[in-house]
Amino acid sequence: MTEPNSDIQTKYKATNPAVSQSPSNILLRFRRPLIVLAHLVVFAVSLILSFLVASNMQIRAEWLIGQYPTLLIFVLVIKTAVFGLFKQYRGWWRYVGISDLTGIVRASLVSTMLVFGLWVAGLYFNSVRKSIPNVFDVSQAVFMVDMFCTVLLLAGLRMAIRLYYEEFRTVESGRLKRFLIVGAGNTGESLLREIHRMSVAEYEMVGFIDDDPAKQGIRIHDVPVLGTVEQLAEICTEKNIEEVAIAMPSATAQQRRRVVQVCQGTKVRFRTVPSMTDIASGKFRVSQIRDVDINDLLGREAIQLDTNSIETFIKGKTILVTGAGGSIGSEMCRQICHFGPKLLLLVEQAENPLFYIERELREKFPDITMTAAVCDITDQSRVEGIFEKYRPEVIIHAAAHKHVPLMEGNPGEAIKNNVVGSRTVADAADKFGAGSFVMISTDKAVNPTSIMGSSKRVAELYVQDLNRTSKTHFVTVRFGNVLGSEGSVVPIFKKQIAQGGPLTVTHPDMKRYFMTIPEASQLVLQAASMGKGGEIFVLDMGEPVKIVDLATELITLSGFRPGEDIEITFTGLRPGEKLFEELSIKGEDMQETRHPKIGIWKNIPMDRDRLRAKIAELVALAKIGEHAAIAAKIKELVPEYIGGNGNKTS
Repeated sequence: MTEPNSDIQTKYKATNPAVSQSPSNILLRFRRPLIVLAHLVVFAVSLILSFLVASNMQIRAEWLIGQYPTLLIFVLVIKTAVFGLFKQYRGWWRYVGISDLTGIVRASLVSTMLVFGLWVAGLYFNSVRKSIPNVFDVSQAVFMVDMFCTVLLLAGLRMAIRLYYEEFRTVESGRLKRFLIVGAGNTGESLLREIHRMSVAEYEMVGFIDDDPAKQGIRIHDVPVLGTVEQLAEICTEKNIEEVAIAMPSATAQQRRRVVQVCQGTKVRFRTVPSMTDIASGKFRVSQIRDVDINDLLGREAIQLDTNSIETFIKGKTILVTGAGGSIGSEMCRQICHFGPKLLLLVEQAENPLFYIERELREKFPDITMTAAVCDITDQSRVEGIFEKYRPEVIIHAAAHKHVPLMEGNPGEAIKNNVVGSRTVADAADKFGAGSFVMISTDKAVNPTSIMGSSKRVAELYVQDLNRTSKTHFVTVRFGNVLGSEGSVVPIFKKQIAQGGPLTVTHPDMKRYFMTIPEASQLVLQAASMGKGGEIFVLDMGEPVKIVDLATELITLSGFRPGEDIEITFTGLRPGEKLFEELSIKGEDMQETRHPKIGIWKNIPMDRDRLRAKIAELVALAKIGEHAAIAAKIKELVPEYIGGNGNKTS
């Protein structure tokens, strides 16, 4: 059994006395008493300074021997109690700020008022009794000066501690990187302060960049605002900047993209701060900067989900996900776990991806019951055995062959997995009374030019037809490319950059829609929760992105110069590829839903007998694997399919 971290640390300290008895650890151990002692010293010094000021800096026996010691007793007792009530002994002085200063002022004001009140009471008592020495005959100026001295001395002491840690305790880690911050607002200022607090210096602060005209030429903590974003490339070259931090957590992807695009041709590394949500929640600090990722440049505004409907759709139910080890399938599992399913069934043919996703989910979601099943979805007896044993209520069908050129060379396998596999899982859902079946499709099923895209379209036709007579609600969700999925363009480009290039792009005009994996998965669940059966939902993919621009930005993000350090070469369209994918939630063939990012494609279903007969013929041809025959049969099922010549360019 693994020992808790605290026990391990205790044993380590016990066996390493030098660690537990180091000066820093001793200070931490007695930190609270030392802070109280420091306050007591400040209170005593402040009071004697106030007497000196009230006496024109003259030391006189009448106040030094009589008034000062008597008043000091009241001051120490009252101020110690009041400053404790105001939690002034709990601060971490190396991070002192404005809030600490206001706390000192409030505590000093309240304690001074109490001390002054006791002094007035003492004067009155002394005037009545006459028997007590005149120790209360103290100038009122003493109390006012004492309050200001207390504030100044305590604030000065804390600032001295902070200065010590930020300046004198800072150790340089070799040569400092020349650093520039884009964004001279609150986040940029906070980032600068936290960089100054680092115990090991890594950066040489050169300046800020900001588009606000009012900030041009000003200095923030003695660091100048050097110019605007349009001047960024020139400033980076002139100042030999090595790293640029984008300190705009609320900036849109387009704004971040503009910063990167302006810097093309400069060899700088791009960094960014955590999101405003993470900073506000305390999950991350501003100083925890990270590399700018391509998701930061292509991502979109956060999706507004109807979480109540998704929770109703998932919570307390047995959910089965096919292709659970893939990019989309694994993210679907992560998203599903957030909504508390009764049981999550992970179905996957490849054992290693299944092993890793099951292990990850069990660590992140220990309260979720889950089962991993190695299964080929074309194996009818195995699929039905799983359905009979677990009786899943919701099926998310993400398993598919997705690589266009690879499927052009292996058309029989595309039909086998995408058509036969989908049919097998859909039939099992119908046979065993599942409540909902969600098939994940692709934009390549729209006017397909590839075997892969057309095979997904045939699968769409089958599940949509099955919905007409089944108690199960069958829906389909279409979307385009997802960033970072296995085998997609971004991981390929990153690998080519790591190898020194070149980056291979098929055509300078090639465009694709992109969506992050979490965004796609969330919208799939949202669409699924809205489905009544028979719909083909289409996700809003935003604006298409030119692949050559994506390659250029990835090179720039990696700190290289496109065309100089790393080349981009064009290889020509591959079999089955289009220049432009077709996916829109606007148009006569689309109808709106209550969610602005989801539409429903209107289509005319095919006669069942004809559909199933043609699919049976297609499956028979797939066993032979002859491309021309398979393409011809697909055209009978999907008239809009352009096969054979394969390379539709628009």
